[in-house]
Amino acid sequence: MTAGLLPRAMLIDMDDTILSAYGRPEIAWNRIADEFAAEFGSLLPQQVATSVLTYAKQFWASAEPVWRLKLAEARRLTVKGGFAALAGNGHALSDDLAIRVADRFTAYREEEMFVFPGAHDAIDALKALGIKLALVTNGAADTQRAKVERFALAHRFDHIQIEGEHGFGKPEERAYLHAMETLGVTATDTWMIGDNLEWEVEAPQRLGIYSVWMDVHGDGLPPESAITPDRIIRSLTELLPSE
Repeated sequence: MTAGLLPRAMLIDMDDTILSAYGRPEIAWNRIADEFAAEFGSLLPQQVATSVLTYAKQFWASAEPVWRLKLAEARRLTVKGGFAALAGNGHALSDDLAIRVADRFTAYREEEMFVFPGAHDAIDALKALGIKLALVTNGAADTQRAKVERFALAHRFDHIQIEGEHGFGKPEERAYLHAMETLGVTATDTWMIGDNLEWEVEAPQRLGIYSVWMDVHGDGLPPESAITPDRIIRSLTELLPSE
């Protein structure tokens, strides 16, 4: 399959592929820290944000998949962890404050979420071309289904596959196999599109799926990455055939 030819089916990720949801966490944490600056004593908001972000990266690097289904709780744990690291330097912050910061971060993410420009139109155009479309997203059933409804995605896809509703998610092989079986296609008929190099490139490539990495900010592949996408795009509109 080459980039100039369209497949019979596409499996499309939702967060940070269709929706601006979790990208650039350092910006979000710094903004939230600024909101609570008066409660941090002698600590600068940037110090707190950096500590929380550092702990969060460590947490998610080895976290069990179940935490994807409990994001709000996971954020409370990561903020407490970031606070604990600061306490080791003599700056104690309370668990109550940690919970309020974490919950505000969760609310802020919801407030700031939006559909990337052109995403709806691109999906509609792909469907009009006869391409079978599946939305394949990780996360809790209630949280992800609310996004599907809020951002008018349900009618745009032939199959909606949410980790919390199905009991499995990326990068498990059955996440891709189930979506393809539902659409009635095989790996050679299918593209996977998304922003996570492990979930939307490496894992589907092992099954023979053509994998397109969404690099919405144009940052390029991480220098240490050994994963090579079949194609890199910055917008779903790039998937449409040129006139």
